[in-house]
Amino acid sequence: MNRLADVSLTSRHPTLDVGRILEDFVPPPHFEGVSFDSYRPDPAQPTQTAAVAALRVFADRATNPAPTKRSFFRRAAPPEARAGVYLDGGFGVGKTHLLASLWHAVPGPKRFGTFVEYTNLVGALGFRSAVEALSSSRLVCIDEFELDDPGDTVLMSTLLGELVQAGVLLAATSNTLPDKLGEGRFAAEDFLREIQGLSAHFDVLRIDGEDYRHRGLPEAPMPLSDELLDRVAREHPGAERDDFDDLLAHLPTVHPSRYGALVDGVPLLALAGVRTVTDQAQALRLVVLVDRLYDRDIPVVASGVPVDELFSEEMLRGGYRKKYFRAISRLVSLAAEGQAMVG
Repeated sequence: MNRLADVSLTSRHPTLDVGRILEDFVPPPHFEGVSFDSYRPDPAQPTQTAAVAALRVFADRATNPAPTKRSFFRRAAPPEARAGVYLDGGFGVGKTHLLASLWHAVPGPKRFGTFVEYTNLVGALGFRSAVEALSSSRLVCIDEFELDDPGDTVLMSTLLGELVQAGVLLAATSNTLPDKLGEGRFAAEDFLREIQGLSAHFDVLRIDGEDYRHRGLPEAPMPLSDELLDRVAREHPGAERDDFDDLLAHLPTVHPSRYGALVDGVPLLALAGVRTVTDQAQALRLVVLVDRLYDRDIPVVASGVPVDELFSEEMLRGGYRKKYFRAISRLVSLAAEGQAMVG
């Protein structure tokens, strides 16, 4: 039973006005002030420096588009620049930082969201209305392009194909596993099969490196006792304290597109009784929740199992493993911030 039910996520039931959905397609607070200058390439990874240079060029092209010229002699016409750029790399190499930096460097109208947020947009507005809403954009950024759901992938490929025809520039990141670099790239066989040739519109930028969130840090902080967890929650005004199983039961009652609103304004999340999740539907909802917590820099403290044991070994070998590894990487980072608040 939640002893602090009046300050828990399970007591929240956010609703969103469809008219506000597009207004929220901006970089999350975690990346609100980033820029190409604030990105710190690893000197041992030249692909990081090369990616920054390539994105600066892309930003300049988006800001100052060259006039379209017809050539009487076809061979004299310059090659057509590709409509998009795709950042491929492992977790924690700064792909989202660079994507948000590109968004900040290009004048509007422009949109920024995750792959899941765009599929939710289509669900909320309908496909044709979503195309019309996005077609006026100069730039559309898609973070964490996913290949694990063929239906959603084909939906997004069709959407992006129409945006390219409307003259919209695109930028996207992958969620490639560190030991599977290249599998999420547009040249990959599974992607070519699923998106039916959309890869021709994109240049791929490979970004190598280690997860910056874990450089020199332990894998996950030790869990707190329930007593210490409750004390930390009481000592931080506005902190939300939830029993893990209660939160799992509450998440299905909130549409994933509203998870951001669910955690808005929370200074600290205290989770009691964290356990390893074996149900796929529960795990995927947790992934979305962790993403929204990370977007908003919300520290996490927890009791139960260490947060890097949130997903079962079977899940970490399954088809959604990229999502789960990303969620673990981000949750460990938030738990390290929470640990610093314990004192």
